[in-house]
Amino acid sequence: MKKQLTKAEEDVMLLLWQLNKASVAELIAEMTAPKPAYNTVSTIIRILETKGFVDHEKKGKGYIYYPIINKKDYSKQSINKLMEGYFGGSFKSMVSFFVKENNVSVAELDEILKEINSEKE
Repeated sequence: MKKQLTKAEEDVMLLLWQLNKASVAELIAEMTAPKPAYNTVSTIIRILETKGFVDHEKKGKGYIYYPIINKKDYSKQSINKLMEGYFGGSFKSMVSFFVKENNVSVAELDEILKEINSEKE
């Protein structure tokens, strides 16, 4: 999976990952105002199918869409691309940047390390 999503595609995928399965109308119902037109969301879904992120099943006269790419896998790919593109592939540089930009305290860093270590056990 090397394809990146546009902001609009990513917004639809985030909803689909949350809902697991949904029609275009159900996706629109979950969106914040101003809601996009039905045809706009339908077009985005078709693009996501072409890119291999979404598939569908027929239900009555319409379709129900579901993700075929797992959110964790896409997140990992996106983070790796961010790290390569902006931080020269250095995880340390990326983390250092986010720690500084978000004023993360030593206590918060310690908590993060404890959480990481507990997940390894």
